[in-house]
Amino acid sequence: MRPLRILHVSQPVEGGVAVYLAQAALDQQRRGWEVAVACPAAGGLPRRLAGHGIAHLPWEATRAPSPAALGEAAALGRIVQRVAPDVVHLHSAKAGLAGRLLPPRTPARIVFQPHGWSWLAASPAHAAASVRWERWAARRTDLLVCVGEGERELGVRHGVRGPLTVIRNGVDLTRFRYVPVTARRRAREELALPPDGPLAVCVGRVTRQKGQDVLLAAWPLVRRRCPDARLALVGDGDRLGPLRDRRPGPDGGDGVLFVPAVADTRPWLAAADVVTMPSRWEGLPLAALEAMATGRPLVASDIPGLAEVVGPATGGLVPPEDPEALADALAHRLLSPERAEREGMAAAEAATRFDAGVTLDRLAEATQSITAATAFAASLVQAGHA
Repeated sequence: MRPLRILHVSQPVEGGVAVYLAQAALDQQRRGWEVAVACPAAGGLPRRLAGHGIAHLPWEATRAPSPAALGEAAALGRIVQRVAPDVVHLHSAKAGLAGRLLPPRTPARIVFQPHGWSWLAASPAHAAASVRWERWAARRTDLLVCVGEGERELGVRHGVRGPLTVIRNGVDLTRFRYVPVTARRRAREELALPPDGPLAVCVGRVTRQKGQDVLLAAWPLVRRRCPDARLALVGDGDRLGPLRDRRPGPDGGDGVLFVPAVADTRPWLAAADVVTMPSRWEGLPLAALEAMATGRPLVASDIPGLAEVVGPATGGLVPPEDPEALADALAHRLLSPERAEREGMAAAEAATRFDAGVTLDRLAEATQSITAATAFAASLVQAGHA
């Protein structure tokens, strides 16, 4: 019996989706499966997979929906014909669109993992159409994987019916380990940061979704209460330029440091007193789990996904797009190192319940289950013709 053959498909090649896909692909390869990945040629995901023997098939899709989507779906169809996978695993909205426009006769089983529902990113004019699409496309999906219970509940609330299952995101606990606050000074020295003084860190793509604009609106309020506080925004994105332009001068005089995206966020997490995620929407973000595993309190938006991992003992939840509430939660922790340390230790303990190894085991089991069901149905058909 030949190994299971999996084709992962993704338009994002950076950020949490790319990290998750790479982890899943490498894990499945270790299980003896044949694994291929279709994604754009440029970016971090192909580099993550290079040298591991996982086939990369260029699929030049763009993020925004457009008339080009039909051409992208046709291109993916050609890739599927070439690979002849048992399972096509679609990650995020664009792959979910193209992959579920494949002809119904496509023999591969279809797994879709939204990593955050498409309508959350849509403009108000397009959100209703996105909901209708997800409802219809769920009928062409053999397995719909939600990264958290909040994502599943949101889908059900919007009328998405189908084979939804929750496989919660997990953090690599061998890579992201608890860093005691006594090691913070060393981390700051390695980053050429001043060794003392309160530091908040925000790691993520600089986009509307991630809410760095809300954080910068909150920051002057933090500085009024904590004048020596500094903020590190770590990441690149389409909102970076406009946010930089809002600053009063070259260095801003506001304690804000813009840091280009880094391959390894661990030093920045270790350097932080508090980590913040002021997102407008999420699935279940890996960046939050990584901060918690490092032992840092998390101040985050009270939205599905983040509310699933942040509790009163591990940080603070605030209404999204509320600079005043965000500033208050940050200032409380920056002004109280003892509280921040206590919450950070509790966060590290809570993160152990989100082990990436468990996530990958459950994903493999779910993937095998839909192929086993298909094989069983085929055997019944053959028996009926015998």
